Amino acid sequence: MTAGSRPAGAPGAGSPGPAGATGVAAGLGPVGGSGGIGGIPDRRPDRGHRIAVSLDDTDKAIIAELQADGRIAYADLAPRIGLSPAATRQRVQRLLDAGVVNVVGVTDPLALGYPAMAMLGIQVDGDVVRIADALAEIVGVIYVVLSSGSFDLLVEVIMEDTGTLLGIINDRIKTIDGVRRVESFVYFGIHTHRFGWGVR
Repeated sequence: MTAGSRPAGAPGAGSPGPAGATGVAAGLGPVGGSGGIGGIPDRRPDRGHRIAVSLDDTDKAIIAELQADGRIAYADLAPRIGLSPAATRQRVQRLLDAGVVNVVGVTDPLALGYPAMAMLGIQVDGDVVRIADALAEIVGVIYVVLSSGSFDLLVEVIMEDTGTLLGIINDRIKTIDGVRRVESFVYFGIHTHRFGWGVR
């Protein structure tokens, strides 16, 4: 890759994001694999304990720039962080390899034909991780979180229509052994969707 080429993993063009925004976001977390629905990568983190990566000021500056523009070329990124393009490429690649940064195309589910979006609050009996694994295998489930409070799991889903959403809840999710209760919160729209949450 030449010094002026784009960071590894960055598509050549951005995808529409919430509220019509375009670009590629740099998210903190494990490097995602291929697959998923509607061009959304399947990002399933390792459940094991992750060793914290030591980040210096240069690493943090790189992450901040990528969160603002994940498609930035190394030649443009380098002067902003005070390194040569070659050293910048090495730094970015190290962050990618360590799983600190994942450069992905941020898509708009509505534009891709998935107008039915919902967050599901799920109460379970038994092994919550086993049930989370089963939920993660369902096409259309894009986010699974183990949580405290009233629900053991929070699950985000996107579907082609409300009928399909109902079918997934009724036929796939409620039939999983151990699922006791499902409460759905259907989205009217996405108001705020941030990726630049900063680096400590």
